[in-house]
Amino acid sequence: MINLDYQSRTPIYEQIVEQVERYVALGILKPEEQIPSVRDMATDLGINPNTVKKAYTELERRGVTVTISTKGTFIASNTKKIVEDKIEEKLKKIRNLIEEIEQLGLTKEEIKKML
Repeated sequence: MINLDYQSRTPIYEQIVEQVERYVALGILKPEEQIPSVRDMATDLGINPNTVKKAYTELERRGVTVTISTKGTFIASNTKKIVEDKIEEKLKKIRNLIEEIEQLGLTKEEIKKML
């Protein structure tokens, strides 16, 4: 499920967070679906459980997951908001890039043509 890039400058826990968020956005992970325990995920990925715990803590902080004591960690039921926030974040990055390109002298029409 999770593919780690050990050559990347992105920390392992952030890679886990990003991939879980992407799977939620794509509908691969559905609301209220249970995800592997910290120990199982760490074993599957061959990494330290503390790294997975850090990722799970961040996912919970962002509202992507909910942990229920003695039951496990589940995808939050409000994933629609998570998807909308992710889309808005990506669009903001695109807008910023377009502004930078415009500052270099291209018009919006020229940018559209190039895209």
